[in-house]
Amino acid sequence: MNQKLIHPELSYTITGICFAAHNELGRFGREKQYCDFLEAKFKEIGLPYKREYSIGETGNIVDFLIDDKIVLEAKSKRLLNKEDFYQTQRYLQNLNKKLGLLVNFRNRYLKPVRIVKIESDTRKNLI
Repeated sequence: MNQKLIHPELSYTITGICFAAHNELGRFGREKQYCDFLEAKFKEIGLPYKREYSIGETGNIVDFLIDDKIVLEAKSKRLLNKEDFYQTQRYLQNLNKKLGLLVNFRNRYLKPVRIVKIESDTRKNLI
């Protein structure tokens, strides 16, 4: 099966900026420090973004919505858990975006996780 990457150039750019943040700030910074660094870099290269973007009346707030295409969730915790993945998926569903990047800056080796929107409710096709 031939799978096509979603927003490959943009996600590559974002990932590179995340690596730069990790290299400069190290593993033990606070989430806000990483987000401040990312925001400064996005501004520097003229990449359109929204920070701490509130999703309507849901009460959910996305760390970054980049170029109105990619959701970026930054974490600084020992381990990611299922809830972090569910949270990013929920943001993708609510915003109707196809790709999310979940990045835990606490890892020794940064491993951004690509999360693709699950097309919701395939059960409708069964009726």
